[in-house]
Amino acid sequence: MNKSQTSTVTHFILLGFAGPWEVQITLFSLIFLVYLLTLIGNLAILCAVSWEHQLHTPMYMLLANFSFLEIWYVTCTAPNMLVIFLSKTKTMSFSGYFIQFYFFFSLGTTECFFLCVMAYDRYLAICRPLHYPSIMTGQFCGILVSLCWIIDFFVYSVPIFFISQLTFCGPNMIDHFLCDVDPLMALSCDPTPMVGHVFYSLSCLIITLTILYILGSYALVLRAVFQVPSSAGRRKAFSTCGSHLAVVSLFYGTIMVMYMSPTSGSSAVVHKIITLIYSSVTPALNPFIYSLHNKDMKYALRHVFCGTRIVHSS
Repeated sequence: MNKSQTSTVTHFILLGFAGPWEVQITLFSLIFLVYLLTLIGNLAILCAVSWEHQLHTPMYMLLANFSFLEIWYVTCTAPNMLVIFLSKTKTMSFSGYFIQFYFFFSLGTTECFFLCVMAYDRYLAICRPLHYPSIMTGQFCGILVSLCWIIDFFVYSVPIFFISQLTFCGPNMIDHFLCDVDPLMALSCDPTPMVGHVFYSLSCLIITLTILYILGSYALVLRAVFQVPSSAGRRKAFSTCGSHLAVVSLFYGTIMVMYMSPTSGSSAVVHKIITLIYSSVTPALNPFIYSLHNKDMKYALRHVFCGTRIVHSS
């Protein structure tokens, strides 16, 4: 690229989804509804775990922290996404873009590690039930949660800082609705910046290691479940782990397609739809998935929404 024929980018124009004004209004309404459901569902889980003393266990404390994470994960992108649908200029400042870029990937990485910790919790509960109370104590659970929040926010800080120091050339239009790495690197004056390869390698490494750990944990869980003599015990174990596996499948299925599969032949619309699924739709579905087959959570959520405590037998 001839830099003399380009201008340095000081702001970005996020094109979002193409279409007339009616399409933008429809998309705005749908995303706003999904965002509202995400907030209500995850806040309800937070309140349920906080109010019900019987849910003050490591499994539900991890779920509450996961719901808290989902609220912020969606909030870092959804409000600006809604503005883009209604805005005529669709501009975003250089600093604002990189702030959202940093939080989007840091919170996404935190979600990967949270899912690992939740898989470890289920492994201990099913494969080592006698040792579970002594290992997964409240203090140890708090340490794991703290490590997820602290370490993950340092993982992308260095590569994203160096990406922000690159020179970006015009045009400054990004064919997306949020801050993602592919459309951003396409604007770099350097055709093959090394920091871009480091970013991709780091993302693939995190995704690969965490999904392998989760799959390995559940392979051991399944082996232990099939050794349970009673069918009732097997059903209880499957119901405990089924919701977590559903969330893992939804989240990892989309991000692996997005970041670990060849995407050169895919259209920008396909990229946007995949990103929309794991960034907005999945966090909205998670509260329903986790409460679908969980009687304790159903009772607690009924207490949250109806305001009446329901006594039930364990």
